[in-house]
Amino acid sequence: MQHLSKKIFISHSTLSVILIMELVIGIIGNGFIALVHCMHWVKGKKMSLINQILTALSISRIFQLCLLLISLLINFSYPDLTTRSRMIQVTSNVWIIANHFSIWLATCLSILYFLKISNFSFSLFLYLKWRVGKVVSATLLVSLVLLILHIVLINMEITLCINEYQRNISCSFNFYYHEKCHRHMLRLQIVFLPVPFVLSLSTFLLLIFSLWTHHKRMQQHVQGGRDARTTAHVKALQTVIAFLILYSIFILSILIQVWNYEFLKKNIFIVFCQVIYIAFPSFHSYVLILGDMKLRQACLSVLWRLK
Repeated sequence: MQHLSKKIFISHSTLSVILIMELVIGIIGNGFIALVHCMHWVKGKKMSLINQILTALSISRIFQLCLLLISLLINFSYPDLTTRSRMIQVTSNVWIIANHFSIWLATCLSILYFLKISNFSFSLFLYLKWRVGKVVSATLLVSLVLLILHIVLINMEITLCINEYQRNISCSFNFYYHEKCHRHMLRLQIVFLPVPFVLSLSTFLLLIFSLWTHHKRMQQHVQGGRDARTTAHVKALQTVIAFLILYSIFILSILIQVWNYEFLKKNIFIVFCQVIYIAFPSFHSYVLILGDMKLRQACLSVLWRLK
């Protein structure tokens, strides 16, 4: 029994170290993206739409990762503070906002890649392509409506949980919240996650179709080699598919929690879920660095100077 407890403690400690490393790696990667684009903005006095989205995305993820890091430090240093109902309500709302912008800005990036790189002759596509800035702005505005609805529903759920707890105080609020309310919160989150996923998946499939039609057109006129548009298609597809894979893992981790909620009663599983959560905003930043020539060159320059 002692041997099993020791193994669980070691596993928990290992996952905690991995979680902290992911947080640090993610903050460094997103901080690097924001810094490079801000430096180019200061030098050139202007910033393209794609760089604006990348900068906003990296800043939102820095905030998201710092928020989780602070909450972990508070949880380790002042565990009683995180069990209060007001603290749970505040952290839930802030986490929803940070996570929302992290997901939707990445989705806007997929839409931007699709409109900039794809080549269709449909009148609707051409209309959207010529107004790509307005399309991105409209997407973000629609996402804000979903964000407000999400926050309202979450706060209603937490308020209901607090009222039920106050009528029957037989345990700590933290225990009552995780036993009775947390699963409903996860179900609410699942309701809002498929929308950006479906949008990104649609852009991915349309990019593949655009690449296929472009490849057929090129075969009729040019033999061999890869032209610039094909290369742009491939790079965009690589970035979008990396986002979809990481986002799918993120959604899958939440579905597992809802499907088998008994796992959440074990601290080691909670830490494991957090490790999966953080993999999305942390590692996706390095996918963006590898997919952007300026960011890649800046990263190689920094590594060369460090050597």
